[in-house]
Amino acid sequence: MLSHNFHKTYQMSDTITTIPLNLLALSLVPVMVVLAIQYRWGLAWKEGVYGVSRMLAQLLIIGYFLLYIFGADSVWILVLVLSVMVIAASWIALRTVKEKRKALFFTALISVLVGGASVLTLITQGVLQLTPWYRADMMIPLAGMIFAGSMNAIALAAERYYEERGRNMSINQARASAFRTAMIPITNALFAVGLVSLPGMMTGQILSGIDPLIAVRYQVMVMAMLYGSAGLSAAIFLNLVSRRD
Repeated sequence: MLSHNFHKTYQMSDTITTIPLNLLALSLVPVMVVLAIQYRWGLAWKEGVYGVSRMLAQLLIIGYFLLYIFGADSVWILVLVLSVMVIAASWIALRTVKEKRKALFFTALISVLVGGASVLTLITQGVLQLTPWYRADMMIPLAGMIFAGSMNAIALAAERYYEERGRNMSINQARASAFRTAMIPITNALFAVGLVSLPGMMTGQILSGIDPLIAVRYQVMVMAMLYGSAGLSAAIFLNLVSRRD
Protein backbone atom coordinates (compact mmCIF):
# COMPACT_ATOMS: atom_id res chain seq x y z
CA MET A 1 0.00 0.00 0.00
CA LEU A 2 2.79 2.41 0.90
CA SER A 3 4.62 1.66 -2.34
CA HIS A 4 1.41 2.19 -4.34
CA ASN A 5 0.81 5.52 -2.60
CA PHE A 6 4.39 6.57 -3.31
CA HIS A 7 4.01 6.01 -7.04
CA LYS A 8 0.66 7.79 -6.96
CA THR A 9 2.30 10.69 -5.14
CA TYR A 10 5.06 10.90 -7.70
CA GLN A 11 2.60 10.94 -10.58
CA MET A 12 0.43 13.59 -8.97
CA SER A 13 3.45 15.81 -8.34
CA ASP A 14 3.69 16.36 -12.09
CA THR A 15 0.67 18.66 -11.78
CA ILE A 16 2.47 21.17 -9.58
CA THR A 17 2.54 24.68 -11.05
CA THR A 18 5.73 25.63 -12.87
CA ILE A 19 7.20 28.90 -11.56
CA PRO A 20 7.87 31.38 -14.40
CA LEU A 21 11.44 32.72 -14.43
CA ASN A 22 10.33 36.32 -13.91
CA LEU A 23 8.43 35.32 -10.77
CA LEU A 24 11.26 33.06 -9.63
CA ALA A 25 13.48 36.14 -9.72
CA LEU A 26 11.29 37.65 -6.97
CA SER A 27 12.65 35.04 -4.56
CA LEU A 28 16.08 36.62 -4.96
CA VAL A 29 14.89 40.00 -3.65
CA PRO A 30 15.52 39.11 0.05
CA VAL A 31 18.93 37.77 -1.01
CA MET A 32 19.80 41.11 -2.57
CA VAL A 33 18.68 42.93 0.58
CA VAL A 34 20.94 40.75 2.74
CA LEU A 35 23.87 41.29 0.37
CA ALA A 36 23.25 45.05 0.53
CA ILE A 37 23.31 44.92 4.33
CA GLN A 38 26.59 43.00 4.24
CA TYR A 39 28.04 45.60 1.87
CA ARG A 40 26.92 48.55 4.02
CA TRP A 41 28.31 46.95 7.16
CA GLY A 42 31.65 46.19 5.56
CA LEU A 43 31.20 42.43 5.70
CA ALA A 44 32.20 39.73 3.21
CA TRP A 45 29.45 40.52 0.71
CA LYS A 46 31.49 39.16 -2.21
CA GLU A 47 31.42 35.76 -0.55
CA GLY A 48 27.63 35.93 -0.49
CA VAL A 49 27.52 36.87 -4.17
CA TYR A 50 29.84 34.00 -4.98
CA GLY A 51 27.74 31.59 -2.91
CA VAL A 52 24.46 32.59 -4.59
CA SER A 53 26.03 32.51 -8.06
CA ARG A 54 27.52 29.08 -7.41
CA MET A 55 24.19 27.81 -6.09
CA LEU A 56 22.38 28.94 -9.24
CA ALA A 57 25.00 27.43 -11.55
CA GLN A 58 25.17 24.13 -9.66
CA LEU A 59 21.41 23.68 -9.57
CA LEU A 60 21.08 24.48 -13.26
CA ILE A 61 23.80 21.96 -14.14
CA ILE A 62 22.41 19.25 -11.86
CA GLY A 63 18.94 19.81 -13.31
CA TYR A 64 20.11 18.94 -16.83
CA PHE A 65 22.28 16.14 -15.46
CA LEU A 66 19.36 14.53 -13.65
CA LEU A 67 17.18 14.75 -16.75
CA TYR A 68 19.78 12.64 -18.55
CA ILE A 69 20.17 10.13 -15.71
CA PHE A 70 16.43 9.68 -15.20
CA GLY A 71 15.93 9.19 -18.92
CA ALA A 72 18.81 6.73 -19.32
CA ASP A 73 17.19 4.12 -17.03
CA SER A 74 20.55 2.35 -16.60
CA VAL A 75 21.61 0.44 -13.51
CA TRP A 76 25.29 1.11 -14.28
CA ILE A 77 24.81 4.87 -14.46
CA LEU A 78 22.94 4.73 -11.17
CA VAL A 79 25.73 2.73 -9.52
CA LEU A 80 28.29 5.22 -10.86
CA VAL A 81 26.36 8.21 -9.51
CA LEU A 82 25.87 6.60 -6.10
CA SER A 83 29.56 5.69 -5.96
CA VAL A 84 30.56 9.28 -6.66
CA MET A 85 28.16 10.47 -3.97
CA VAL A 86 29.62 8.07 -1.38
CA ILE A 87 33.22 8.99 -2.21
CA ALA A 88 32.50 12.72 -2.16
CA ALA A 89 30.57 12.48 1.13
CA SER A 90 33.43 10.51 2.73
CA TRP A 91 36.02 13.07 1.67
CA ILE A 92 33.99 16.13 2.62
CA ALA A 93 33.12 14.59 6.00
CA LEU A 94 36.78 14.80 7.00
CA ARG A 95 37.05 18.50 6.28
CA THR A 96 36.96 19.12 10.04
CA VAL A 97 40.13 17.05 10.56
CA LYS A 98 42.16 17.98 7.49
CA GLU A 99 45.47 16.86 8.97
CA LYS A 100 44.09 13.31 9.26
CA ARG A 101 42.04 13.37 6.08
CA LYS A 102 44.03 10.93 3.97
CA ALA A 103 44.61 8.51 6.82
CA LEU A 104 40.91 8.40 7.73
CA PHE A 105 39.43 8.43 4.24
CA PHE A 106 38.80 4.69 3.94
CA THR A 107 37.41 4.64 7.49
CA ALA A 108 34.93 7.35 6.54
CA LEU A 109 34.18 5.57 3.25
CA ILE A 110 33.32 2.33 5.03
CA SER A 111 31.20 4.23 7.55
CA VAL A 112 29.18 6.07 4.91
CA LEU A 113 28.87 2.99 2.73
CA VAL A 114 27.72 0.63 5.49
CA GLY A 115 25.69 3.09 7.54
CA GLY A 116 24.13 4.93 4.60
CA ALA A 117 23.79 2.24 1.94
CA SER A 118 22.16 -0.21 4.35
CA VAL A 119 19.47 2.34 5.23
CA LEU A 120 19.03 3.27 1.56
CA THR A 121 18.50 -0.39 0.68
CA LEU A 122 15.99 -0.87 3.48
CA ILE A 123 13.97 2.20 2.49
CA THR A 124 13.96 1.72 -1.28
CA GLN A 125 13.59 -2.06 -1.39
CA GLY A 126 11.78 -2.80 1.88
CA VAL A 127 9.55 0.20 2.51
CA LEU A 128 8.96 1.64 -0.96
CA GLN A 129 9.56 -1.61 -2.87
CA LEU A 130 10.70 0.20 -5.99
CA THR A 131 10.04 -1.45 -9.33
CA PRO A 132 12.49 -1.69 -10.96
CA TRP A 133 14.80 -1.52 -7.95
CA TYR A 134 17.23 0.84 -9.71
CA ARG A 135 14.75 3.67 -10.37
CA ALA A 136 17.13 6.62 -10.48
CA ASP A 137 14.37 9.21 -9.98
CA MET A 138 13.73 7.73 -6.53
CA MET A 139 17.12 6.34 -5.56
CA ILE A 140 19.23 9.44 -6.18
CA PRO A 141 17.16 11.99 -4.17
CA LEU A 142 16.87 9.59 -1.23
CA ALA A 143 20.55 8.65 -1.44
CA GLY A 144 21.44 12.34 -1.44
CA MET A 145 19.59 12.92 1.82
CA ILE A 146 20.99 9.79 3.45
CA PHE A 147 24.64 10.27 2.44
CA ALA A 148 24.53 13.96 3.35
CA GLY A 149 23.24 13.04 6.80
CA SER A 150 25.97 10.44 7.22
CA MET A 151 28.57 12.95 6.05
CA ASN A 152 27.52 15.61 8.55
CA ALA A 153 27.38 13.13 11.41
CA ILE A 154 30.88 11.84 10.68
CA ALA A 155 32.22 15.39 10.36
CA LEU A 156 30.92 16.33 13.79
CA ALA A 157 32.00 13.04 15.34
CA ALA A 158 35.54 13.27 13.97
CA GLU A 159 36.04 16.84 15.11
CA ARG A 160 34.77 16.23 18.63
CA TYR A 161 36.56 12.89 19.07
CA TYR A 162 40.02 14.26 18.29
CA GLU A 163 39.33 17.44 20.23
CA GLU A 164 38.47 15.40 23.33
CA ARG A 165 41.44 13.08 22.85
CA GLY A 166 43.64 16.17 22.63
CA ARG A 167 42.44 17.01 26.14
CA ASN A 168 43.58 13.57 27.34
CA MET A 169 40.05 12.26 27.67
CA SER A 170 39.82 8.46 27.63
CA ILE A 171 38.92 6.71 24.39
CA ASN A 172 35.51 5.59 25.64
CA GLN A 173 34.63 9.03 26.99
CA ALA A 174 35.80 10.77 23.80
CA ARG A 175 33.81 8.33 21.70
CA ALA A 176 30.65 8.89 23.75
CA SER A 177 31.07 12.67 23.63
CA ALA A 178 31.66 12.60 19.88
CA PHE A 179 28.60 10.45 19.26
CA ARG A 180 26.39 12.77 21.30
CA THR A 181 27.68 15.74 19.31
CA ALA A 182 27.13 13.97 15.98
CA MET A 183 23.50 13.29 16.85
CA ILE A 184 22.60 16.83 17.97
CA PRO A 185 21.44 18.19 14.56
CA ILE A 186 19.20 15.26 13.65
CA THR A 187 17.85 15.01 17.21
CA ASN A 188 16.95 18.70 17.13
CA ALA A 189 15.25 18.08 13.79
CA LEU A 190 13.15 15.33 15.38
CA PHE A 191 12.03 17.71 18.12
CA ALA A 192 11.22 20.51 15.67
CA VAL A 193 9.52 18.65 12.83
CA GLY A 194 5.81 19.41 12.63
CA LEU A 195 6.10 21.93 15.47
CA VAL A 196 8.65 24.47 14.27
CA SER A 197 9.15 23.35 10.69
CA LEU A 198 7.53 21.42 7.87
CA PRO A 199 10.44 19.71 6.08
CA GLY A 200 11.05 20.12 2.36
CA MET A 201 9.67 16.77 1.22
CA MET A 202 6.45 17.15 3.16
CA THR A 203 6.00 20.78 2.11
CA GLY A 204 6.58 19.90 -1.54
CA GLN A 205 4.01 17.12 -1.43
CA ILE A 206 1.40 19.30 0.26
CA LEU A 207 1.98 22.12 -2.25
CA SER A 208 1.47 19.63 -5.08
CA GLY A 209 -1.93 18.65 -3.70
CA ILE A 210 -1.13 15.47 -1.78
CA ASP A 211 -3.24 14.53 1.24
CA PRO A 212 -1.34 15.84 4.33
CA LEU A 213 -1.81 12.49 6.09
CA ILE A 214 -0.06 10.72 3.22
CA ALA A 215 2.68 13.35 3.23
CA VAL A 216 3.15 12.70 6.94
CA ARG A 217 3.87 9.01 6.27
CA TYR A 218 6.68 9.86 3.93
CA GLN A 219 8.10 12.44 6.29
CA VAL A 220 8.15 9.86 9.08
CA MET A 221 10.07 7.58 6.71
CA VAL A 222 12.51 10.37 5.86
CA MET A 223 13.15 11.35 9.48
CA ALA A 224 13.65 7.71 10.46
CA MET A 225 16.12 7.10 7.63
CA LEU A 226 18.06 10.27 8.43
CA TYR A 227 18.30 9.48 12.12
CA GLY A 228 19.27 5.88 11.42
CA SER A 229 21.88 6.61 8.76
CA ALA A 230 23.48 9.41 10.77
CA GLY A 231 23.64 7.32 13.93
CA LEU A 232 24.91 4.18 12.22
CA SER A 233 27.57 6.00 10.18
CA ALA A 234 28.83 7.96 13.20
CA ALA A 235 28.90 4.85 15.40
CA ILE A 236 30.78 2.80 12.79
CA PHE A 237 33.28 5.60 12.23
CA LEU A 238 33.92 6.15 15.93
CA ASN A 239 34.22 2.42 16.60
CA LEU A 240 36.81 2.01 13.83
CA VAL A 241 38.74 5.11 14.84
CA SER A 242 38.82 4.25 18.55
CA ARG A 243 40.21 0.80 17.78
CA ARG A 244 43.13 2.41 15.97
CA ASP A 245 43.74 5.05 18.61
